[in-house]
Amino acid sequence: MIIVVTGASGFVGSALCRTARAAGHQVLALGRRRTVPADLIGGAPYLSWDLADPAVRPALPAPFTRPDAVIHCAGLATDWARPEAFHRGNVLTTRGALAGFPEAARFVHLSTASVYDPRRPTVMAREGEADAVRHSDAYGRSKALAEEWVRRVRPEAVILRPHAVYGPGDTTLLPRVLQAVRETPFGPRLFAIGDGRQRLSLTSMANLVDACLLAAEGRSSGTFNVTDREPVVLDDVLRQVLTAHNLSAAPVYLPLALALPLARTTELLTRTARSARRPRLTVYAVRHLAHERTLDLTAARTHLDYRPAPTDLGPALRRN
Repeated sequence: MIIVVTGASGFVGSALCRTARAAGHQVLALGRRRTVPADLIGGAPYLSWDLADPAVRPALPAPFTRPDAVIHCAGLATDWARPEAFHRGNVLTTRGALAGFPEAARFVHLSTASVYDPRRPTVMAREGEADAVRHSDAYGRSKALAEEWVRRVRPEAVILRPHAVYGPGDTTLLPRVLQAVRETPFGPRLFAIGDGRQRLSLTSMANLVDACLLAAEGRSSGTFNVTDREPVVLDDVLRQVLTAHNLSAAPVYLPLALALPLARTTELLTRTARSARRPRLTVYAVRHLAHERTLDLTAARTHLDYRPAPTDLGPALRRN
């Protein structure tokens, strides 16, 4: 297949490029950086392109003017940025990807499970449960708007919704767990939210890349949850991370009623100080960690022939 991958310098996009190249596909890697190391993207040809700027349209090398598939991985994935940054990074970039490849046979859009309502538990949620959610956070709102644009312009597109992506080279999920470890008079503690028994659906990079290629090669359209085979328990995951890093810290769980106002205060102080640093605690993180976050995979199994492997943090822990 002839595949274009956007966001190729990022965590997901680079892994997708390497896997697709190893599988024998022709790949064009797109990203905002001027250059990227060849080994990061599996030796694929690289083109610097800011998709959010409609005035910029570089010449595409043959045969990528009419690719078999565009897999759109570019986006701003964080819980702390200005609303206009989220809009540019997620909405405008998606519009640019769609406009830049109108003749692509397939369009695969990488979204997120953050389009589900963060204010209540997500219990084996099916894709339709994200409809009509009113998002209070800028990230979830921007990703939902990007999905709406994809459906409007390419109704036959595939939209994938992973949750909590992890894998070798992870710069967000597992590092933040380690950053949450604090020294106290009672020894090191890992502060978390809820009671520790909440179930979570995680998505390994291997499973996500597999889903992307299945979507690119298949004929089905629609929106699909993409996670590991079965949910895991938060406390089990945290203790596995601590053990792998030889940390004797014990998890300590803060109830939502305490953590939420604390997060709001932390965010307010950060904004007041006009600090560019992410607060240690955000409302987004509190809401997403406090409740069950599990997704139903029936649609992906049925229409994409998605057969995910179980959760395995081992490779990520050995490489981070």
